Amino acid sequence: MFRILFFRPEIPGNTGNAIRLAAVTGAELHLVEPLGFDLDDTKLRRAGLDYHDLAVLTVHPDLDAALGALQPERLFAYTAEGTTTYSDIRYRPGDVLLFGPESVGLPAAVKNHPAVTSTVRLPMLPSRRSLNLANSASIVVYEAWRQQGFEGARLRQPTVKEYS
Repeated sequence: MFRILFFRPEIPGNTGNAIRLAAVTGAELHLVEPLGFDLDDTKLRRAGLDYHDLAVLTVHPDLDAALGALQPERLFAYTAEGTTTYSDIRYRPGDVLLFGPESVGLPAAVKNHPAVTSTVRLPMLPSRRSLNLANSASIVVYEAWRQQGFEGARLRQPTVKEYS
């Protein structure tokens, strides 16, 4: 439904968590090389638990190859300098959600790539540099999926409880 694109991820645990996120939400996970780890890394395997076989994971040699394969109608680049807040977007199936490497975020050339529809931010308190990569992707994917009524998920009937 949605496609998560990690540009040059560095930390295996974050990518492992994103594998689990993709498996439980039906999103696809795409990685742009070079990766800061080997796909057989123990930390990646541990963070992804036994979800590796349940997730769609594709590795691309560079950003142009990824964009050629994905052919996104809309590509949202998540950055602290984003001009739009993630919750102000009306997400559509097929959207590509682009996140940068943990240590430096997306480089200017990627943020300004002609395929980027919009730069997007997640609100944070002042003087905070960044949010964890896997957490950022989770926030955005769940908002996008929520907007689609959690299509494909097994949901319980909602109950409204009043607390005082």
